[in-house]
Amino acid sequence: MTEDSPQRVGFFLVPGFSMMALSAASEPLRAANRVTGRKAYSWHLLSAEGEAVSSSSGFRLVPDAAIAEGGDFALVIIVASLDVAQYRDQRVFAWLRRLAQSKCRLGAISTGTLLLARAGLLAGYRCTIHWEMQRDFAEEFPEIELTPDLFAIDRNRVTCGGGIAALDLMLALITERLGPAVAAEVAEQFLHTRIRPSSESQRMAVQWRYGVTDRRIVRVVSLMEQNIETPLPTQTLAEIAGISRRQLERRFLEAFGKTPSRFYVELRLKHARSLLLQSTHSILDVALKSGFSSASHFGRCFRAAYRETPARLRRVRRMGGAAL
Repeated sequence: MTEDSPQRVGFFLVPGFSMMALSAASEPLRAANRVTGRKAYSWHLLSAEGEAVSSSSGFRLVPDAAIAEGGDFALVIIVASLDVAQYRDQRVFAWLRRLAQSKCRLGAISTGTLLLARAGLLAGYRCTIHWEMQRDFAEEFPEIELTPDLFAIDRNRVTCGGGIAALDLMLALITERLGPAVAAEVAEQFLHTRIRPSSESQRMAVQWRYGVTDRRIVRVVSLMEQNIETPLPTQTLAEIAGISRRQLERRFLEAFGKTPSRFYVELRLKHARSLLLQSTHSILDVALKSGFSSASHFGRCFRAAYRETPARLRRVRRMGGAAL
């Protein structure tokens, strides 16, 4: 293959993959061809057996080929999102390992990083994964260097948190191959006014997410998010923020219409709901990882907040119901 030949990029679709991530990763390649006036890239959808694959939003895409028929690629990217906790297709892992032994670069978007790790292909590499999965990934693979960055490029491995961050990852790869001027033109095609560096955080700053400007409230919310499994007492939060407990409670009521303790419980319940939907942890483990002392206490709080039990939420989700 010459330098001017199209670079073949394969997108392996995992059931429940993110359409947003796939579009954000594939469309920059099309735009790069357009702005350069030549076929710099070709892209191809793949699935395990060549079967149609449903996205997390329910759209079904028919791939170009099965993994056994895909041919040679310069880059193969796993596109995933939901329901990867139990994904352990050994045929797919063996295929990825064969690709790794060739000159093919391997990548993953969103939760696809988990599958690269399970295939044994991230040892010694720096990687990232969607922020909701970072704790679970670190527990399953404590020896792998995990970063909270938007994306990570480490030699012949590229990983990305997902969503719009896939666009920034692809712009970085286009910069590598075609130069920054082409990447800038591609970004402008999508009204992407600032190409973000890999080191940028995946999550929006607390003040923007919650619409608060009081630095003490921002500090307390940040502490709550960092201490889900072992919640900090309200008095401790107030002391760290340099404010009295009474003042903290008054400011939370003004900002959120609820007390700090209620806000904290709701934050932990939201975390628990995510674990129920995306992990295989038992309900007791989910409760403990979300800062509840028992499954029964967790169940009562969860039902009061979501009007259904943790077990029913998980059961409906596994049956393909609209639980999200």
